Amino acid sequence: MEEEKEEQSEEEIVKSKKKRGKGLILIIVVAVAVLLGGGGAFFFLTKSGGDKGPKKGEATAKEEAAMFSLDPFVVNLSDQGANKFLKVSMQLELSSQAAMESAKTKTPQLRDAVINLLTSKTSDTLMSPEGKLQLKDEINMMANQILGNNTVKNVYLTEFVMQ
Repeated sequence: MEEEKEEQSEEEIVKSKKKRGKGLILIIVVAVAVLLGGGGAFFFLTKSGGDKGPKKGEATAKEEAAMFSLDPFVVNLSDQGANKFLKVSMQLELSSQAAMESAKTKTPQLRDAVINLLTSKTSDTLMSPEGKLQLKDEINMMANQILGNNTVKNVYLTEFVMQ
């Protein structure tokens, strides 16, 4: 009887080892498949550029963009019965380096247009975020009229102090 028990226990040990071996092999196969799939996807996306990278035309367009800084403006606002002052500095994002040269030669016209626009505003309109956005849009339109259509991409207010 003891021999039968020993044979049965040895058979059970062998069977349990086989089960563990099959489970371990299955885990290893799944892990290798996941690693190969991830590595292949990484290689494919980095080699072909994927959809995330800029295309050749887009990269050159961003490299050509230039920032043009205008000296600070200090103006009186058109508030009735009060003397309100505004100090504002801005930068214009231009579409190309060639537009930068044009902006340098037309700086007096740009400054004159911005001063005329700023002095027509009241402190109440400029205090709100919507008023600042409207001001930026108006400066953008005026600068594009002076420099040529679609030359100015964006206007950035880098300093804005009202007193």
